[in-house]
Amino acid sequence: MKLALAQLDVTAGDVSANLERAEAAVADAAARGVDLVVLPELFTVGYFAFDSYARESEGLDGPTFGRLADLAADHGVGLLAGSHVEDLEASAATGVDVPATEGLANTCVFYDRDGTRRGVYRKHHLFGYESAETRLLTPGESLATVDFEGFTVGMTTCYDLRFPELYRRLTDRGATLVCVPSAWPYPRVEHWRTLARARAIENLTYVAAANGAATFEDATLLGRSTVYDPWGTALASAGDDPTLVVAEAEPERIEAVREEFPALRDRRDR
Repeated sequence: MKLALAQLDVTAGDVSANLERAEAAVADAAARGVDLVVLPELFTVGYFAFDSYARESEGLDGPTFGRLADLAADHGVGLLAGSHVEDLEASAATGVDVPATEGLANTCVFYDRDGTRRGVYRKHHLFGYESAETRLLTPGESLATVDFEGFTVGMTTCYDLRFPELYRRLTDRGATLVCVPSAWPYPRVEHWRTLARARAIENLTYVAAANGAATFEDATLLGRSTVYDPWGTALASAGDDPTLVVAEAEPERIEAVREEFPALRDRRDR
C-alpha cells in the first residue's frame, strides 16, 4: 500500500483556505497512485486558533466533514481526515454515538475510497501545557481501528504519542499501522522523533506521523512528518516546509518482523 502524509501549511481560523490546501494535497497524492492520505491535526481551524474552535465546530454530518468525505470519494482514496472540531451535541442529534451529549471534541474520521465514514477517533489525551485544549474540549473514550488494504489501521492524535499504553491497546486490537495526525510545535523536535519511533519499535508496527507546517501567533509547527516501519526505520520523512511525504507499507512486513523478533510474545502483564 502506498500512503501519503500531507504536511500542510495552515492559516489560523480560515477553514476554507485550509480545506483548499488539503484538497490540492489529496489530488496530488491520488495522481501519484497513493491509496491512503493522512491529514494533520486540526488542519481545518489551526490547532492554536482556540478562539475559532466553537465557531467552526460541527457534527459529523456537517459541511466540513461532508466536504472531506467527498474529497475521498472524488479521488478514490482512503482518507484519514485528522482532525476537525466536532460538536458532540450536533453529532448525537443525528444518531452518532458520542462520549458526551454536549461539548466539543478533537475528532479525526477515516473515510473509505467511496467517501463512507468507516471510523471515528476523538483525541484521548488533551494537551494542558500552555494550551487551552483541556478547557475547551472533551476527551474521547473509545479506540478506533479500520481494516484497509490489508492493514488494521489504528488512529491516535498528537499528544497521545506520550502515552504508550494507548498504542499497546491498539496492538492488542490488531493494529498494524497507526496514524498520528499532529500539530507538534518547536522546540520539541527530539520528542517528536523519539516518541513516534518508539511507538513503532515497541509494538512492531508501522507508525505514520503527519504533522503540520505552519506558524501561529505563539507557536510554529515543526513539520518532520515521518513514516516508520516495524523496526523503527524511517521510510520517508520531511523537513519543516509544506510537502507530501509518500512511502510504501507492506502488510506482510509486520508478520515477518514479528516472526523474526517475537518480542510481543514475551510480554508479561505483571
